[in-house]
This record gives sequence, C-alpha cells and structure tokens, in this order.
Amino acid sequence: MNDKRVRIVDIAEALGLSTATVSNVIHGKTKKISDETVKRVQELLEEKQYIPSMAGILLAQNDSRIIGVVINNHEKYEGRVLEDGFIASCLNSLSEEIDRNGYFMMVKTTREWNEIPRFASMWNMDGLVLIGFCDSDYKKLRENMHIPFVIYDGFLDEQGKMANIVVDSRSGGELVGRYLIGKGHQSVLCISDNDVCTDLERYQGLKKILPKAELMIIPMQKEEREDFYLSHLEMIRKFSAIFAVSDYYAVDMMNFLKSQQIQIPEDISIVGFDDTELGKMVQPALTTIRQDSHERAREALKMLAKLKHGQNCGDTIKIKVSLVERASVKAII
Repeated sequence: MNDKRVRIVDIAEALGLSTATVSNVIHGKTKKISDETVKRVQELLEEKQYIPSMAGILLAQNDSRIIGVVINNHEKYEGRVLEDGFIASCLNSLSEEIDRNGYFMMVKTTREWNEIPRFASMWNMDGLVLIGFCDSDYKKLRENMHIPFVIYDGFLDEQGKMANIVVDSRSGGELVGRYLIGKGHQSVLCISDNDVCTDLERYQGLKKILPKAELMIIPMQKEEREDFYLSHLEMIRKFSAIFAVSDYYAVDMMNFLKSQQIQIPEDISIVGFDDTELGKMVQPALTTIRQDSHERAREALKMLAKLKHGQNCGDTIKIKVSLVERASVKAII
C-alpha cells in the first residue's frame, strides 16, 4: 500500500472518467453507469486500496444510520459531564439499543442549543436524543430543525409535537417516603441543587407521604458544598434520614458526614435516586430508586422510528421506578 492516500481524482484520471462517475460508484449510485464501467472502477479501487471518507459516504446517502446523542454540559458537572453516573448509564443503554437497531451513535456535549442543528445536519443524522436542556431550548429546536428528536426528562409547559421520555420522579419520591416511614423515620431532609422540574417532583413525592419533610438547596460546585454543609451541620444533624435527588449527591453527603465522624446509617440514614454504579460501590451500599435506562433507550428508538415515518408522537412516556434496598438506611422503630 502506498503511503500517499489515493484520491478519487487519481482513480478518475487513471481510467479516463469524471470524478463524479467514480464518486457515484463509491457511493452506490450506479443506475446510470454501465456494468463495465462499474467493474473497472471497483477493480482499480481494490488494486489501489482506496479508503473512502466515511463522512462523505454518509452525507451522500439519504439514510446515514446515525443517531446523535446531545448532552447539556451544565456547569454543575464541572467539565465532567460524561463521567456522571446517570449520564454514563444513559449512554451505555443507548449505545446498546442503537447498535441493536443497526444504527451508529455519535455523542456531543454543549451548553448552546444552536449548536445542535449544525451538528445534526453536518452528519445527515436520522434522529437525536437530547438530554438535560430546558423547555425554551426544545421549542427553539422544534422551530429551527427538521430532524426528529426525542427528549430525556424534558419538563415541558406545552407538549406540542415533541416526544418526551421521563422517569416517574414523583412516584420515586413517594416510594422513598413510604419506605422511610416503614423504617420509623419521620424527620427527613431532601437535598437538591434546585427546586424546579424533576428534582422538585421528587421532593413533592416525598412530601406527599411525609408532609414535614424539608428541602435544602445545596450549591452545585463541590468546593462550595463542603463549606455549605459545614455551616449547616447543626441543622443536618436534626434529621434521622436524608433523601438526595441523585446518587451522586447522596454519596457526596455520605462522604461529608463520615468526615465529621457521623456514621451511616447508625446516626443518619441516606437514600439516593438513579441506582448508578457509584451507589453500589460506596460503603455502606446505597439504598436508592432505580430507573430502567434500558427501557428508556428502547422507547427512545421506538419514538424516533415513528417520528421518522411522519407519525405524530408528541406524547410523554413515563418510565416506572422501583426501590432498591441496600445498607444505608437503619430501622429506628
């Protein structure tokens, strides 16, 4: 094989053909080309070991077989959005389901909604899965992009024609409430970095079962959280159990409490949400709410297929949740 990359123009010149003809053979557009010419081009391509540009092939096709997954690189991830347990779980399940359906997955992180249409059109994508953006972003995308997309955990004022797959956050909060009551807990603190959308629903579910449950808004930045926890330590100690709206914040709180010689679950019980690998590895293992990322991925591909064929599926699908009991909660009855 030559060190110099063989170009389409080299093949065309060697055969006395136009570059358009050679390009059409490479991309399978041979209806108007004679069998003899196709054979000559293919033989020389093989002889010269021509390596086509995958991007060029995909752009030339009407069906690229690419599903794009775009994740909001929110400041709370501190530049490590793809390392987040929930995001990693989503990507893992999407990768398996996209591959099983004969597609390719491309991943992009961004904070700007207007980068998404350019990303999707650049690769002639068949569809998109969007994670972590806000209602106004989705509306702008619907107005500015023809490529079908599915939303993960969108909190939409008006559903319109947007397909939204959400976890049943309110039910998850209720499950936590019932479980903690069953263990004898009445004084429960919920921690979150915001009081809107899905996190608020998780707290509202908890409060429905435990009306006296309180919400504490914590800083997004890790360095700020430690100082915040220290300044609120006396308040935190008043609760027998803490419900964190994510496994990440649950483990973060566990580590802080341990640094203050507060034992879990002997002194304070902890419950998380998501059932990520992080919660299984920490000691004691974290009791949490499980959401089925594989089911969500399957539903995403089904909805994209419907949207691609012009079916109006502007519905919200709720993924059921379940409680996984481990060792981070103590019975106090």
